Amino acid sequence: MKVIHLIGGGDIGGAKVHVLSLVKQLNKEISVKIISFRPGIFADEAKALGLDVKVIRNNHLFKDVKQAISVIKEEKADIIHCHGAKGNIVGYFCKKATKLPIVTTIHSDYKLDYLHSFFKAVTIGKLNALVLRKMDAHIAVTNSFRQMMINRKFNANRVYTVCNGLDFNINDITYDKKTFFKKHHIPYNEKTIYVGIVARLSRVKSIDTLIKAASIIKKTHTEIKFIIAGEGDEAKELKKLAASLDLLDSVYFVGWVNNPYELMNVLDISVLTSISEGFPYSILEGAMCKKASISTNVGGIPDLFKHGENGFMFDPGDVKSLVSHIITLANDPLLRKQFGNNLYEKAVIDFSLEKMASLQLYAYRDVLSWVTKGKHSYDIILSGYYGFMNIGDDALLDSIINNLKHIKKDIKILILSRNPVETTKMIGVDSISRFNLFQIINMMKRSSLFVYGGGTLIQESTSTKSLLYYLGTLYLARLFGQKTMLYANGVKLLHKKFNILVTKAVLNKIDLITLRENQSLIQLKKLGITKPKITITADPAVTTYPCSDTRAKEILKKEGVSFSKPLIGICVREWKGYEKKCSHEIASFADTLYEKYGFITVFIPMQQKYIDDSIISLQISQLMKSPTYILSEYYSAEEIMGVIKQLDILLGMRLHSLIFATCCEVPSIAIEYEPKVRGFMDYIHLSNLIAGNVKEVTATDMLNTYEYIASHKNNIIKQLGEQTEIMRIKAIENASLAISLMKEKGEKSES
Repeated sequence: MKVIHLIGGGDIGGAKVHVLSLVKQLNKEISVKIISFRPGIFADEAKALGLDVKVIRNNHLFKDVKQAISVIKEEKADIIHCHGAKGNIVGYFCKKATKLPIVTTIHSDYKLDYLHSFFKAVTIGKLNALVLRKMDAHIAVTNSFRQMMINRKFNANRVYTVCNGLDFNINDITYDKKTFFKKHHIPYNEKTIYVGIVARLSRVKSIDTLIKAASIIKKTHTEIKFIIAGEGDEAKELKKLAASLDLLDSVYFVGWVNNPYELMNVLDISVLTSISEGFPYSILEGAMCKKASISTNVGGIPDLFKHGENGFMFDPGDVKSLVSHIITLANDPLLRKQFGNNLYEKAVIDFSLEKMASLQLYAYRDVLSWVTKGKHSYDIILSGYYGFMNIGDDALLDSIINNLKHIKKDIKILILSRNPVETTKMIGVDSISRFNLFQIINMMKRSSLFVYGGGTLIQESTSTKSLLYYLGTLYLARLFGQKTMLYANGVKLLHKKFNILVTKAVLNKIDLITLRENQSLIQLKKLGITKPKITITADPAVTTYPCSDTRAKEILKKEGVSFSKPLIGICVREWKGYEKKCSHEIASFADTLYEKYGFITVFIPMQQKYIDDSIISLQISQLMKSPTYILSEYYSAEEIMGVIKQLDILLGMRLHSLIFATCCEVPSIAIEYEPKVRGFMDYIHLSNLIAGNVKEVTATDMLNTYEYIASHKNNIIKQLGEQTEIMRIKAIENASLAISLMKEKGEKSES
């Protein structure tokens, strides 16, 4: 494979380090040539590293393009890889002339690249934004940049994440501290705590945040000094600011430092204050030196940092928090050492040069493979109750995709959704409207497997129209030669004769059915579905994991929830026969629990659109005398699961609230509104925790169930843990079976 990298050549920061280190590593496996459109530091360092680099400098865009095209053709390249606005613009014209696939690396938020120049923003910036839309694929240096591109409606399956990597095999990065201080005319004292930043001195780096923090810290901690390394258009203004705040004896500007480890070696605390970032190498360089680090919560920083575990994060411009974090670390040498070691361990695993190169190679090979197949071919079309703002189904979708990618990393998935734009933003996978029949048929012709993923789709409780939609698309998939599968579905008994006949006719022709519990198998047999292979597995949502305890507590704190007393979560939905009577019974039960045991009630809506759980939650809370809270925002499945983990007990009507609680080992009182609730509780062998059916359950039933749980709590928690492990293994089996079925289709197509 031959790859040509196009880059402006004027960058002396992170993009320079990324390209040079990446190309050096890639050359071990493929052939790479760099075209730089400017002589200088970048090209000189590339040559010093022994890289194949050609400088093209004509001071005329179209002459540069013509010469670049000539080089690309001479080298017989397979892929063009661009970096930065100049590389992207030239690369676009090269693609038109050579017809080669073209990819670009997103090193930053391209909309913020020219904050310093209005003219450049409306010329080069606008042109760059246009040509980015013409690229075949995009390489994001952080997960947040990948999400940014997806949010801006770039093709989700064509945006890859390749995080910056560093060579952690460097042995000697120790330099003499006194030599550094003498060189830069900085007073040296062994007792002084040195806080430093390495960054371009531009507005987007927000260096003034650190200077303002230094001004506050100086008033109480004269032993803390600050070193700012870098050059840029904001240098004069920043130096004036430091002088105006009387910081000439506390803040030292040392200009550009060619060897970043020389500076990192003298620092006690490394800081980053940027408004926007990709993934800055200065953070990795700090990790290499095992330095305690503080950074704004931007770009790819959360990919490396775990706040309070291996570093501190704060919001851009939040001087007060930065001051607090600096003082905390300055006063605690053991914490500095712990953060430094933890950051190093994380960086070595996830941000090595080898990993960066391997991910980049995967992206190249993937691009070449789908270019030969056609841009719009998919392995699997995935349909279900998606795009309805339902946390349970969002968890299903996310889990199914993660499980499939765990087995086949390069799998191409298309989702049919009620709201394809939001689904793509949330999941990061291509999506189209579930109602666009012509587009669905077009995609079916180019795909291998059609899957209904999770949920109780075979039912008529919602409407016959819904059932016929799911059966109709299954029939179409078979008609256009796809393999078909029900993936960990639930099945509810049908009563209408027409629905039974159609369901039997369609489902007996599909290839594979996996079910999430035994009760659905009983219903299938009653419907006469016997021809497909049928396997009992588990609901894919059991492979969802909660967010961190820190994040969950932040959510509860934001919602005003008090932690002074035990918490009961209540997760309910509207259902026929549920209205007034059951609402009063739940309210009475929650009040009794508060009076007898001090429980505070937190209502957890699992759906807030189309079916709004917050409405019925509010109605119940208005019947109560005890304190209540209702989660007001739509949180992710991981966040809701994290919140449930903080509870002492859950009263659950929604199936996935019970699944989440089980996976978090939180005992649940179940209210059965549909057979699937009993099916799940039977599956985990805890049907005795069902308080009753929604139409007849009483506050006494719920209280009796709670008291049973309280007296058997340890055994119940143990059983929840054991059942979760079993279900997670079975849930992965769904993905294995789906991949096997997809491959079976591919093998038949080839033969």
